[in-house]
Amino acid sequence: MALYQYTAFSGEGRRRMGMINADSIELAKERLRKQQILVTKLVSYTKRGDQLTLSSALLVGFTRDLHVLLRAGLPLYDSLLTLEEKYRRTKLHPIFLDLCDQVKEGRLFSEALKDYPKVFDPVYLSMIRAGEKSGSLQQSFAELEKLIGRDQALKKKLSSAMIYPAFLGVFCLTVISVLLFFLIPSMSELFEERQLHPMTEAVLTLSHFLNAHTFFLFMTGAGTLLFFLFFLRHPRGQEKVKQAMLHVPIVKRLFIETIMARFCRVFSILFNGGVSMIECLRLAKKVMKHPSFEEIVTEAEKKVLEGHRLSEEFEKSPLIPTLVVRMLSISEESGRVAEMMNHLSDIYEEDIERSLTRLTSFVQPVMLLFLGVVVAVILLAVLLPLTDVSSILQ
Repeated sequence: MALYQYTAFSGEGRRRMGMINADSIELAKERLRKQQILVTKLVSYTKRGDQLTLSSALLVGFTRDLHVLLRAGLPLYDSLLTLEEKYRRTKLHPIFLDLCDQVKEGRLFSEALKDYPKVFDPVYLSMIRAGEKSGSLQQSFAELEKLIGRDQALKKKLSSAMIYPAFLGVFCLTVISVLLFFLIPSMSELFEERQLHPMTEAVLTLSHFLNAHTFFLFMTGAGTLLFFLFFLRHPRGQEKVKQAMLHVPIVKRLFIETIMARFCRVFSILFNGGVSMIECLRLAKKVMKHPSFEEIVTEAEKKVLEGHRLSEEFEKSPLIPTLVVRMLSISEESGRVAEMMNHLSDIYEEDIERSLTRLTSFVQPVMLLFLGVVVAVILLAVLLPLTDVSSILQ
């Protein structure tokens, strides 16, 4: 079968677009005619799997639905047909039509998912492949649902923890800008031809300088912001920022905990699903998203192939926490590596919550104290001359 994209008008006269699969364009027209769809355009659909992307919410919904349908006893093809009807008006619809077509032709589901590399990453594909080999595809979808859900929850915790400090930062900048660009210039006439306190003189000088060079400062700030954003989007810039994070005292611990939580969780799920340790290391290091840690795992992978223990190789790196080395060493002796990695992931996720709480509880009062000091200095600089009654009378 092939995919066709059509443009049609509904019974209410509204224009809509859709997808349909059929053996030929004539059969596609016939199927649409039986559905009483007034087609204005029907063309062959060109699959662009390497360009299609999906949000994490849609991906976890797709994974959850397949898990539920497979658990209910439906075959994989019937489950995909059911979801094709559910997601008919979403971005997932072309994917389901194509997957239904490929599975019907006898292609492995994991191989069909490879056509969409930006939607299904190597970890996702490996879990599906392991489920197909062991006959536990339903369990693979259950584990993937938990994995994606935990990853989403972790990202939400990190982003929500930064919202309030970012709001305080913008508020501080706004208050200081109003004082220096509007309040001080409006009161500058009161201070003309008078002997001023050095603090007042400094604040007035700063305000005059900022107002005299507003355009230049604005363009400089905008240019710096654009350069920083471009720097963050570039792979080398992202690598530099990630390396710098390992040298910030407060952020370093949180950064390492986040990396190890992702690595341990993915390693545990893959190893428990029957994937070999070497393949687990190769896939799990990709979710670390940090070149230094990926290099550590790559070197450990080579040594494990030579017969060395993973815990011994991790112990050589100062970046790998001692807790990981000790628990991994114990699990290698007892043969419970997957279970221990799962416990490590739980431990680090709990530590991340505590670290975020400590970080936000530290940043918030510091920023409020900074704002209070700046506002107090500016107001004091304004009020000091006004308290000199003799100079006002003169």
